[in-house]
Amino acid sequence: MISLADIEDESMQELPDGMTSIRPVSKLKENTPEFNEEKDKCLKYFEQWNETEQLEFVEHLITRMCHHQHGQINSYLKPMLQRDFITALPKKGLDHIAESILSYLDAKSLCAAELVCKEWYRVISDGMLWKKLIERMVRTDTLWRGLSERKGWCAYLFKGKHGETPKPNSFFRTLYPKIIGNIELIENNWRCGYHGLHRIQCQSENSKGVYCLQYDETRIVSGLRDNTIKIWDRNTLQCTQVLTGHTGSVLCLQYDDKVIITGSSDSTVRVWDVETGEMMNTLIHHCEAVLHLRFSNGMMVTCSKDRSIAVWDMTSPTDISLRRVLVGHRAAVNVVDFDDKYIVSASGDRTIKVWSTSTCEFVRTLNGHRRGIACLQYRDRLVVSGSSDNTIRLWDIECGACLRVLEGHEELVRCIRFDNKRIVSGAYDGKIKVWDLQAALDPRAPTGTLCLRTLVEHTGRVFRLQFDEFQIVSSSHDDTILIWDFLDAPLQENPALPVAGTYTYVGR
Repeated sequence: MISLADIEDESMQELPDGMTSIRPVSKLKENTPEFNEEKDKCLKYFEQWNETEQLEFVEHLITRMCHHQHGQINSYLKPMLQRDFITALPKKGLDHIAESILSYLDAKSLCAAELVCKEWYRVISDGMLWKKLIERMVRTDTLWRGLSERKGWCAYLFKGKHGETPKPNSFFRTLYPKIIGNIELIENNWRCGYHGLHRIQCQSENSKGVYCLQYDETRIVSGLRDNTIKIWDRNTLQCTQVLTGHTGSVLCLQYDDKVIITGSSDSTVRVWDVETGEMMNTLIHHCEAVLHLRFSNGMMVTCSKDRSIAVWDMTSPTDISLRRVLVGHRAAVNVVDFDDKYIVSASGDRTIKVWSTSTCEFVRTLNGHRRGIACLQYRDRLVVSGSSDNTIRLWDIECGACLRVLEGHEELVRCIRFDNKRIVSGAYDGKIKVWDLQAALDPRAPTGTLCLRTLVEHTGRVFRLQFDEFQIVSSSHDDTILIWDFLDAPLQENPALPVAGTYTYVGR
């Protein structure tokens, strides 16, 4: 009698690279001597043929077999064709290829790969694949990049600091879930309105109010109603420099690593050295207040209360020439934005106009707001605008369609910004509202779910704001600049209640 163990032993076949195949056993009785003799003859003939002839012979054999025999052959071939290439490659001195293949995995798949076998775990560990995964996220995601800088673990990534002992794979394996936890905490703080609050009192001597601002990691540059530009240190929140020269309120500004450009109610545009604060150029063109400006890649667009838009070529800070004047609005042009394809302008005449960036020719008008438009931002196909009809509208610039109307502010919507996740708006009602952008773009999303939070700390009109993944920086008629910090928010003992002095929650 043949036991089950005997059957298992006879049905196991050792394959290359430590693989094992289970050969299907169709019958247990011995073959006849005649069959064995004929089989040996066939195998001798088979071995004498070349590969092409062997394949042709096997094809003829297979076509003469029945369906269940095909199934048995498939069961026999399947494990023979499988290869553990991750284990096999290092044996051939190709560890780097195995590491490269596994480096494309996301975190969930990398966790699963570690559990396949000891050799896979070794390849992942020796290849520092958790470090490489974090580095890939830092390179491609602004939230990860900002978090790495703020939390300090960027020092252990890429080449690291000179002379510092490299961290092992286990360090990054432990770091990854901590990063995910930080990201979830930031998202929760945005949803719930939890934040730290830092306040800059601008202490204007005469006219109070901060009309415009821009910030980076080291400074905040602000334009004030008292005709000055004040620059603030991000760490100490102290004023480090005051630029004077305008004879009217500073209504708009933008800066890069070389210059600060400002527009004023004195009708001029002025160019300043970003490091020294020296005034380098004064552009006199508009005949009334310069209400907004944008510059990028050697081009600047300004707009004015005089109803016109000016397009400028910027060769250098001292060599800026007027290219074209765009006319068509019937009231003050309050805001402009542009990219390589379109210039977008909004006016007190209730319209948004679209112009070709390359030719400066008029393209189309977006109609829908019931009163003048005070602010907008344009990126890709999306335009988001705010108006004195107290609403925010989302537009498709290519077809001119209004995609959504957001309602909630009680007075003129004065400033608006958006990224891939959120819209943040500020209004003359003193409130800052955070909206869910993705939900706003979904026509099925209920209107009542779109406003995530309303933040109230300013005691006057909100004039300007900017935000990133971690913070909002806003300015107001109350002569303050507020920094709303969603990364280092105070711990919430009772998430349903606000922390006194930190934020105020106002219902949707």
